[in-house]
Amino acid sequence: MRTSTEQFYPEKGRVILHVDMNAFYCSVHAAEEPHLYADKPTAVAGSIELRKGIIVTCSYAARKLGIRTGMQVRQGLKICPSLIIIQPDFHLYRRYSNAFMKMANEYTPLVEAMSIDECYMDITGSKQFGTPLEIAEELQRRIRDQLSLPCSIGIGPNKLLAKMASDMKKPNGITVLRRRDMPKVLWSEPCNSLFGIGEKTAQKLKKHQIYTIGQLAQADERKLLDAFGVVGTWLKQAANGIDESPVNPEREQSKSIGHTTTLPSDVASRGDAHRVLLNLSDQVGRRMRRQKLMAKTIQITIRTPDMKTITRSSTRDIPTDTSDEIYRDACALFDRHWPAYMPVRLLGVALQNLVPKSEAAIQLDLFDYEKQPKKDQLNVTMDKLRDKFGENAILTAGMLTDDPSALIRNHRIRGTSLQMDFRRQEDKEQE
Repeated sequence: MRTSTEQFYPEKGRVILHVDMNAFYCSVHAAEEPHLYADKPTAVAGSIELRKGIIVTCSYAARKLGIRTGMQVRQGLKICPSLIIIQPDFHLYRRYSNAFMKMANEYTPLVEAMSIDECYMDITGSKQFGTPLEIAEELQRRIRDQLSLPCSIGIGPNKLLAKMASDMKKPNGITVLRRRDMPKVLWSEPCNSLFGIGEKTAQKLKKHQIYTIGQLAQADERKLLDAFGVVGTWLKQAANGIDESPVNPEREQSKSIGHTTTLPSDVASRGDAHRVLLNLSDQVGRRMRRQKLMAKTIQITIRTPDMKTITRSSTRDIPTDTSDEIYRDACALFDRHWPAYMPVRLLGVALQNLVPKSEAAIQLDLFDYEKQPKKDQLNVTMDKLRDKFGENAILTAGMLTDDPSALIRNHRIRGTSLQMDFRRQEDKEQE
């Protein structure tokens, strides 16, 4: 005989929560200084002085007035002259992130942090805390009462449906989404509203006369495989609410480490572009060395003034963790693939194909073999000095610039890129 609580848990299968903090950066500032920001139209953005920065996120009060993420600060101020622009403070965001993640871990050890403001929780074995809905309501209430932050929580039998559910009611919503709910709730929606399907994939699906999630769910899998390869199977399964991926509490090694920066004005000369790439290479190199990794592949991202984006990469014979080698490869890629004097709006450098330094089989020629210990010692010394005295303690002349790429040396205001290494670094600082 199952207890009244146990009946809300499947005998086979899982119960997953997806916790999504609402307008996280703005909400954190409102929690810290409610007299300045609570219930007011606010936006977090860089390059405030130039009025050319991009809005990273905005409060719900601002969204009601037409402010949107990705909008230029200048445009946002035209729509709402009273919009309060806030300089980002990632130290502050990390502190709040760690606080709500710690609460999540009190209900289950199976917590997977997906970014600074969201996580999955596998609560299949958490019956002692109540039903899934009771756990979600209590966690949401604790986050609100103790941190003054709003969050939405999705409840589902897998990560995909829990994620979709958390997006359905914002802010402060709790939504249950089961596989049997898919036809009624989601099948009439366009394909790109399904988590994991971007605009390009949606456009390609349209070419095959597949416009809705329901049509995708009922599509011929063989035709999907012919059009999309192995992804075709995933597309059909996702449209049917099937997702077998487990909640993984282990903080896996980063698959890539990268930074991008949007420039205040278009860059047309190679010298200016190289200066931006230098700052980007310097910081991605620093981040990689903190994790004791080496990179075999260097990738650059270039975005034009009309928002077209290209990426180009090269793979090295020998992995590196040295910023000057990353910089040289990035510049070579830029010069090879980008015509001189063609304007650029955004630049990025990413390190891929990462391997632990302790396991890297580095085949050095005699000359490099003799130089490598000196390079390693120089990196260690410079990193220690910058850890102690700040990122600006040691700079090359080329790093002295007014463009936003210099701001990524300030880890209070820079973003977390696309990686999870912000949590690793926070753990190290607390040890």
